[in-house]
Amino acid sequence: MRIVRAEDEAEYGVALGSILVSLLEPEPGQGVAFHRWYERDHFYAGCMVGPWFFAGRRFVATRDLKALRYPERSSTIADSALGSYLALYWMHRDHHEAAERWAVDKVLWLGENGRMEGNGKTVHATVHASFYRYHWAACRDEDGVPPELGLDHPFAGAVMLMSDRPEGVSDEARDAWLLEEHLPALLPGSAAALCLSLNPLELPEESPAYAPRPEGFERRSLQIYFLDEDPRACWETLFAQQGASFAKAGMGEVSFAAGFIPTIPGSDRYADEI
Repeated sequence: MRIVRAEDEAEYGVALGSILVSLLEPEPGQGVAFHRWYERDHFYAGCMVGPWFFAGRRFVATRDLKALRYPERSSTIADSALGSYLALYWMHRDHHEAAERWAVDKVLWLGENGRMEGNGKTVHATVHASFYRYHWAACRDEDGVPPELGLDHPFAGAVMLMSDRPEGVSDEARDAWLLEEHLPALLPGSAAALCLSLNPLELPEESPAYAPRPEGFERRSLQIYFLDEDPRACWETLFAQQGASFAKAGMGEVSFAAGFIPTIPGSDRYADEI
């Protein structure tokens, strides 16, 4: 297992610095309209044409994938049955403020110009939206997929794992447990090729998705796993017991565990399975 830290020198000059995570739920009966609006308009207009965004990818959770989620609700996600579509965007190191400022201004402009809706009607609700600071990556293989290519590599699935460490447990202690005990026992020989660890950044107040920082915000972290196979095929062996593992180690609670598979651009595949 190889560890890549955010402060490490970039091997080829391009370095991941921060990530935008957007978890959305189509309004009932608007699955296709939402999907087409997002993939054909908002994915590009809202992020990918902006400065310092260098990768993006969309994922979907079908009904059977959502049935595997836990817990049912938490302080992070009010209802785990929601959030069928996940969009992830990579931003370059040392340019977060410029990318964030552009993205917030662009979303406000899109809203003012009728581009935040599909077919003239509201087609989605925001379940979770936040910028995150990239902290480190654990690569299963010594020469595995680097974090910068995590969205471009054709991984078969991704898993979000949010957790809240208890008071009295430092970020450093949680990292040490993850990197020295938990992941070395989990990743080798598994379908999980890459694990990114992220810390949340507060959205600007003028952002349409802005919400006040909840209690315990500073103790939250997000790990995103990228998989060589569908999450359904490895959920029981890799993710079903993660909540129990965190609790047993005194590392707090898993507040959202959810698997996704990639959308197929230009296709309505899965829109009727959410």
